[in-house]
Amino acid sequence: MSVHDDLTSVQRCLEDLSRSVKRLEQQFGKGGLEMRRVRADTDHLRESVALLRDAAPALAKPLRPDLVSISDTPYDNSLWTDSDDEGLGARDRHAP
Repeated sequence: MSVHDDLTSVQRCLEDLSRSVKRLEQQFGKGGLEMRRVRADTDHLRESVALLRDAAPALAKPLRPDLVSISDTPYDNSLWTDSDDEGLGARDRHAP
């Protein structure tokens, strides 16, 4: 799913939430502390999603890591004189 699709889904859910809160306000009234908090939280969520939607173009761009060039020249064999070939054992010994 793309960022745009996710934001659209969140927007639809927020619209459903707003409708539900409006129905609750009709049942409980708008004056109670609890109802005012629920309305304020719903409004804050709407504002936060709007800010996120404005920032979405910058967030949607995939970050490309810096490329590291690897030389085609062979490594110096003296780098490997003190190591064993992993999984093959030491050069001067036979496998069991």
